[in-house]
Amino acid sequence: MSRRSAFIAVIGAPNAGKSTLVNRLVGAKVSIVTRKVQTTRARIRGVAIEGDAQLVFIDTPGIFAPRRRLDRSMVAAAWEGIEDVDFILLVVDAQSMLAGPSKSTEDTDRILDELKRRGAKAILVLNKIDRLARPKLLKLIAELSVHDVFENTFLVSAENGDGVADLKGYIVGKAPAGEWMYPEDQLSDISDRLMAAEVTREKVFTRLHQELPYQSTVETTAWTRTGKGELRIEQTIFVSRESHRPIVLGKGGQTLKAIGEASRKELSEIFGEPVHLFLNVTVREGWADEAARYREMGLDIVD
Repeated sequence: MSRRSAFIAVIGAPNAGKSTLVNRLVGAKVSIVTRKVQTTRARIRGVAIEGDAQLVFIDTPGIFAPRRRLDRSMVAAAWEGIEDVDFILLVVDAQSMLAGPSKSTEDTDRILDELKRRGAKAILVLNKIDRLARPKLLKLIAELSVHDVFENTFLVSAENGDGVADLKGYIVGKAPAGEWMYPEDQLSDISDRLMAAEVTREKVFTRLHQELPYQSTVETTAWTRTGKGELRIEQTIFVSRESHRPIVLGKGGQTLKAIGEASRKELSEIFGEPVHLFLNVTVREGWADEAARYREMGLDIVD
């Protein structure tokens, strides 16, 4: 049987729902998801098989106006993600766009201008269409289409799955002939160690508020087996200031305990076995400028 394969870059403004969409298209969790913007920091590939076609979805960081070095590295990673791909999906938060001018609309306009400058064609994916009237959606499509970069448009709700099958079917129908790039049973290119760190980082983002999550990162520092052969994972949560450490720990260590329990439960489900998780909080003021931290996140430093 002849095979087909396609690489699909998924781009958009922060919090447009890219990771939720990739997880839905793959049929498994390969990217972490929170309600906070700029959660995804590196490119993550999720792999789906549909008939004779293997689809590799590249989840990218949200594209926005960067301020810090980490921001610039994330945005650079997003734009690098569209190079040499077969399709580009531009995911747009329809609810945010219809609510009026916002940072999200500014970021989306910036992305459209850059796509046009590059002469790149994309598939418009209007996400979060729940409870939105179709006339308003059609008006939004018309407004976005003046940029002349879209080859097709799909209305979806990545959260509940509406419209996702149609989007996936369209890509499958246009996937070019080619050998599969990943084994049939591989769902992602992310390592188990990095996935474990990402899951814990997701819990940090969910549990903590305001700017603190953006001043932190998580690394898996040890991956061993207990005497009974059970998985033992050690991780370090790096924070940039001494004043952040007690916030992560919480009163009597309760916040850190809650983060660890939530992460351990999900990791046990992902790896299909009991997981013993040990978390440590370390203050490292310059972590956001250290090459080693970027390598752990799968990013290149951009000055």
